[in-house]
Amino acid sequence: MRSGRVSSKASGGRHKAVAGLVGMAAMACLTTAGGHAQTEPPVCADRPTKSNNACTADPGTWQLETDLFNASFQRSNGATTDIYLLTNPTLKYGLAPALDVEANLVPYEIVRMHQGVVTTRFEGVGDLFLRMKYEAIAQGPVQMALMPYVKLPTARMSIGNGAVEAGAIVPLNVMLSDAWSLGVSPEFDALKNAGGSGRHFNTSQTVVVGYALPNDVTLNAELWADWNADPAGTSRQYSVDFAAAKLVTNNFQFDGGVNIGLNRATPDLQVYAGVATRF
Repeated sequence: MRSGRVSSKASGGRHKAVAGLVGMAAMACLTTAGGHAQTEPPVCADRPTKSNNACTADPGTWQLETDLFNASFQRSNGATTDIYLLTNPTLKYGLAPALDVEANLVPYEIVRMHQGVVTTRFEGVGDLFLRMKYEAIAQGPVQMALMPYVKLPTARMSIGNGAVEAGAIVPLNVMLSDAWSLGVSPEFDALKNAGGSGRHFNTSQTVVVGYALPNDVTLNAELWADWNADPAGTSRQYSVDFAAAKLVTNNFQFDGGVNIGLNRATPDLQVYAGVATRF
């Protein structure tokens, strides 16, 4: 999951805002890399887009999905905020058919803010996200999963908010044809109030279209929106996102993308590249 606010949520990593995904991986799961064993399905990952997929890690296998580089840039009212993630790994383990557990932690994150002649910089580890995914509908052209998560405050203040938070995502994938796919990934969160104690409602939505090209390449176009009902003031973020993925082998995917903010509350630009591998 990569949120436009650069704030990781269950979708995956504090900055899939810079973090967690649907159309591209869904198509990859239904294509077979030439020259590889036909009995081994291609890896299906919750990347590269902000959406999540309904598929889970295979039983008894590990899966690693990570940004190798992730940067977001925002200019608003004379202030500049740049955020860099030096990797953003999500580790998954398949517990049973249609059920996996997942952990996500940014090992090193840089937040740089500049306004006028003042520059402030924060560095350190991100928050820890623990998730479980259950694929409730696993057969046919429509797949759906339930994905609850909890965030543990392992990041320092100014990178995180020091609070335990939780929520759930409901990924839904639809195969429209052999080449086209559609995905939606609504998310619902209980987040800490910015002004102190208490929680408020946050929700985000993605709609992503994937198209499978020859040679195991998939292209994605996505719309993302987030509504945060904090008592201190409701914020809304919107972005249009583009991504591509290449299935190198059935166990290894390389991908990258760009997210473009559509309003001042959203980072103007986010660029990233990463991989997914199964072992």
